[in-house]
Amino acid sequence: MSVYAILDLGYVAREDIVATAESLCAGGAAMLQLRAKGHDEGAVLEMARAIRPICSTSDVPFIVNDFPEIAAATDADGVHIGQDDGSIDDARQRAGDCRIVGRYRIVGRSTHSLAQAIAAEAEGADYIGFGPLHATATKPGRPAIGLDDIREVHRRVSIPIYCIGGITLKNLPTVTAAGAKNVVIVSELLQSDDIAAYIRRAQRQLPTENLKLET
Repeated sequence: MSVYAILDLGYVAREDIVATAESLCAGGAAMLQLRAKGHDEGAVLEMARAIRPICSTSDVPFIVNDFPEIAAATDADGVHIGQDDGSIDDARQRAGDCRIVGRYRIVGRSTHSLAQAIAAEAEGADYIGFGPLHATATKPGRPAIGLDDIREVHRRVSIPIYCIGGITLKNLPTVTAAGAKNVVIVSELLQSDDIAAYIRRAQRQLPTENLKLET
């Protein structure tokens, strides 16, 4: 029963990232990812440093999109990579393995098909994003994969699966009826008037049993 929040700079002004991160954590986000496409590494590092303590205080795992070295520099809990961003092992090594504190940094992978989802688990991903279920402006040009494989991917993949892509409060019941247990909601969430309340409303619509990602 969890909502993975992505703080996407495509929808949030840079000057609003701290307030937005606070609202996402207050609402009970399962994880918070910083996604800052089009920003240089220096800017992403600065933003990650601002968000990291908010997540730490709220005990919400903090994930950096695309930049394993920034995950390491800010002691983020993990990094999220796409299909074209290299191997899971490479991302984990670049992010640092944190063995001195008895844990390994989380590495998540975006997947767009059942085959990619199975491959990501076999490669050692800690969780996957699965989608986009619906066409979304967040991923322009990426075709929707639909809902048909949701139940099967949960049968074939044992790590946490976060369904993503065009999910809203209106279509969330259809997504959960198709078998989704955890979701990522981006545009409607970030553009809502009360982000924390939105997350709580979404969580009430999700199944009460799911596979928790250990951090």
